[in-house]
Amino acid sequence: MANKPLRVGIVMDPIESITPYKDSSLAMLLEAERREAEIHYFTQSDLKIDSGTALGRSRRLNVEDDRTRWWQFGEEREIALGDLDVILMRKDPPFDMEYIYTTYILDRAKHAGALIMNDPEALRNMNEKAFTAWFPDCVPATLITRSMDEMRAFLAEHRHAVIKPLGGMGGRSVFVIRQGDKNANVVFETLTDYGQQFAMAQTYIPEISLGDKRILLFDGEPVPYALARIPSDEDNRGNLVMGAVGKGQPLSDRDREICARVGPALRDGGVIFAGIDVIGDYLTEVNVTSPTGMREIDEQFELNTAGLMFDAIERRLGRNG
Repeated sequence: MANKPLRVGIVMDPIESITPYKDSSLAMLLEAERREAEIHYFTQSDLKIDSGTALGRSRRLNVEDDRTRWWQFGEEREIALGDLDVILMRKDPPFDMEYIYTTYILDRAKHAGALIMNDPEALRNMNEKAFTAWFPDCVPATLITRSMDEMRAFLAEHRHAVIKPLGGMGGRSVFVIRQGDKNANVVFETLTDYGQQFAMAQTYIPEISLGDKRILLFDGEPVPYALARIPSDEDNRGNLVMGAVGKGQPLSDRDREICARVGPALRDGGVIFAGIDVIGDYLTEVNVTSPTGMREIDEQFELNTAGLMFDAIERRLGRNG
């Protein structure tokens, strides 16, 4: 007997606010549409727990690959989230307490039978910056601390460093500083809030000039091509939203080694879709909240990465081989 169409939920920022031609969530929804899935759309404010049951005010959603009108809403009604086959958690950071509370609701949906991508516990435990500490053989010299004195000592030792918050995305509030930079103290004060919050320092990797490589993994297996995001002449950051140019390239042997280290931990932790960042030969971030890069890689290599993702989802659901 043929499988029934998937019942797919998605939790995301307002769909009308996305940039459709490069949005990975839309790529996923387009693939769900191609598979004739029943799509249910939610924002965080649509979710709740009532007497232990995770519920959501659903709007039925249809999408198309159109830059001017890419979505259309249908019926609106409250449903039990556990009745869905899979829920795609695609709310962008900031990773704040509201995000944490949303994962608690998704935990209840998981308990009721829905597959959550990515698993709520993994979303809480695998901070995109700090989780690199689980793979010390793959990362550059890295310090996570509240101490401004320790930040200064790190910069004095390594001479050239990248300082960034633990909860940001898209290159926001990322600073590149050299020993002797008179702005260093201001950077340390700002990112640690005068020693009241944790921040990260990493030694600067010169190969950033060749690109910050985004590698997509589905159920721990990498797509064989990376998107090298090459910073503009006016910026240090390899983020597309900050003006970097994305250039596709095959994975290197070292890229594959890093994927072989990180991939099984992601898979075993319930992470169906991750985007890891590699500069030169070093892992710098593990993105599990709302990774991007699908549409750029698809365009450059005529792939369907969202298809790989849904294949992984269907395997988890026991619907295909």
